[in-house]
Amino acid sequence: MSPIPPAPYLVTLGETMALLTAEQPGPLAHVSAMGLGIGGSESNVAIGVQRLGGNAVWCGRVGADSLGQLVQREIRAEGVAVRITEDQAAPTGLMLKERRTVATQKVSYYRAGSAGSRLSSVDLDPLLIAGASILHVSGITPALSGSAAAAVRQAMELAREQGVTVSFDLNYRANLWSAAAAGQSYRALIPLADVVFAGDEEAALAVGSAEDPVELAKRLANLGPAQAVIKLGSEGAVASIDGEIFHQAAVPVQPVDTVGAGDAFVAGYLTELMAGSAPAQRLGLAAKTGAFACLAYGDWEGLPRREELGLLHQREAVTR
Repeated sequence: MSPIPPAPYLVTLGETMALLTAEQPGPLAHVSAMGLGIGGSESNVAIGVQRLGGNAVWCGRVGADSLGQLVQREIRAEGVAVRITEDQAAPTGLMLKERRTVATQKVSYYRAGSAGSRLSSVDLDPLLIAGASILHVSGITPALSGSAAAAVRQAMELAREQGVTVSFDLNYRANLWSAAAAGQSYRALIPLADVVFAGDEEAALAVGSAEDPVELAKRLANLGPAQAVIKLGSEGAVASIDGEIFHQAAVPVQPVDTVGAGDAFVAGYLTELMAGSAPAQRLGLAAKTGAFACLAYGDWEGLPRREELGLLHQREAVTR
């Protein structure tokens, strides 16, 4: 168990899985080599915050197996503090990433009955949550099981009782549950959040569709959060923050892999929020980190360190 990092710090919880990625495009049945790594939305955010100079803690469950050891080692190696339960009765979950064409990917999950899906309120550390500046959770975890859903809700309630800022990214996964079930869960959890993130289609699951993303941000804010951010990918983002509307342009890049870009965006925003930065600075860093993450393959490997952000605008291909 890692020591609690110095304040301010972000704490997050969820499932991180082992990840097998095809090393060349084509049907998975004909791929001869795959790379082994890890991936998980919440740990992606924690690593992103840590690389930007913040402090982060990731809480979760892994199997008492080699893949669980991999998850623990990789997250610790990034400087993220961990609170991990090794589950003796369930395996570490697994993702497969198929590069069907150069431009498209397909992700398959093998997480039913996994250690991460068995996350429960027993895994929460109330003192750790109480000492945090931000608790970050996602809509993926409540979809995994009843106990995981209860753990997310309890963590959010504990944070609110202690005056800790609560961040919630809807992060809809159609393979885990129906749109109707997700929307119902989101509407129950959004009022417990101070900051909510969503893509436009995700937001529509909770508050109904709208042509204007500003309207979606306003509807989310009306459910309780003071900050509602709509992530629009290559079109940037819009946000309702304390009743004021902000627009953020995207940073133009030539993406090679967009998986994890949303988590990178969230990490940038929350890092600046912990630092007490103004809304424009939060959104500006979020746009940069989201863009940077698209420039390398992998869920989190391409997340930038703060000193690397200038590379987005560098004209020279080689630095000497």
